[in-house]
Amino acid sequence: MKVSFDFDSTLSRRDVQQFAMELVRDGHEVWIVTSRRSNDDAEMTDPWVKDRVLRSNKKLFRVADNVGILRSNIQFMNFQMKSEFIKDKGFVFHLDDDPDELWDIIATKDPCKAINADHFDWERDCREVLNKSQP
Repeated sequence: MKVSFDFDSTLSRRDVQQFAMELVRDGHEVWIVTSRRSNDDAEMTDPWVKDRVLRSNKKLFRVADNVGILRSNIQFMNFQMKSEFIKDKGFVFHLDDDPDELWDIIATKDPCKAINADHFDWERDCREVLNKSQP
């Protein structure tokens, strides 16, 4: 199954990282879809901003490597809504802490289940989606 995680306040958390590692081990296609700027965002002309983004993204890449997420499975949205990438890509769930992002995914009517990382049952909800999506 193809699944997606936000990074800040979601995959940056140890409990979410452990869950994502399990999914990678089980053969799921795990993605990071983040609102962050990419290291090569052409609109970053201020050297201070660029340096800050580069340093901040080092942590994201380190976590991705530790979890086992391929660099090619990291999508930087450069502050665009994540639904623009997720829609029609076959994701079964996206885990995020931002209610606006979650509602936007729901509004697209895409089958991707938007799951709130701040909800106490987030992991159960993710597992339930995976179990229902099994052939």
